[in-house]
Amino acid sequence: MSGGVTFDFENTTVLVTGGTSGIGRAIAGEFARAGARVHVTGTRAAATDYDLDLTGFTYHQLRLTDGSDIETVAANLPALDVLVNNAGEVLPGGRSEYEPDVFATAIAINLTGAFRLATACRPLLAASTIEGGASIVNLASMASYFGIEITPGYGAAKTGILGLTRTLAHAWADDGIRVNAVAPGLIESGMTAPMLDIPSMTEPMILRTPLGRIGTPADIAPVVAFLASPAARFITGQTLPVDGGFSISA
Repeated sequence: MSGGVTFDFENTTVLVTGGTSGIGRAIAGEFARAGARVHVTGTRAAATDYDLDLTGFTYHQLRLTDGSDIETVAANLPALDVLVNNAGEVLPGGRSEYEPDVFATAIAINLTGAFRLATACRPLLAASTIEGGASIVNLASMASYFGIEITPGYGAAKTGILGLTRTLAHAWADDGIRVNAVAPGLIESGMTAPMLDIPSMTEPMILRTPLGRIGTPADIAPVVAFLASPAARFITGQTLPVDGGFSISA
């Protein structure tokens, strides 16, 4: 239960990429509490390599730049009703995304990997009998809408997620697969931790946000569950900002 809303995903199978921390871990927990069989991915070899307790989830190693990892994860799923393309990375390897090779890596992690995994999982999703149809929920970003100088690769990839969401929603509707996206605002997570301790970076963002605060993973997880639920059965191809109003404020 989140915010007084209860979802029912009994007898469903959900895959959450990057489900070992932050937003991904919150999403995985949301589906698990709703009764789903939840699979999560991470880049490390085993679930025990993480300090976080991943008991209750089925773990898969997935490096989104590795095509064989993507095919292996899809092949090892017994069934699939919901795919959440959450995994992502900025400044891969701590290097500048203005270096062409690093830019290409950012695209591979944040856009191409999501497309390849969705494609590999398409037959499983098409076979789903979940009420309202199977779902893919992609994670976009405020970088999908605004230029963030330091991350040209990440920004380009997350902008691409908007187009990918629309295109797959149209192309796969006949398979009974809905495709939507969530675009988080500034959220407390491992990815944003370095900037959260720098008031000169965070204070202007909070001042622009009508709801006046930084978001948490718990603000994102139930929105993802809603989009995958029968309540959203007539929603596809849409991207929903969950940003406290940042994107509509001058």
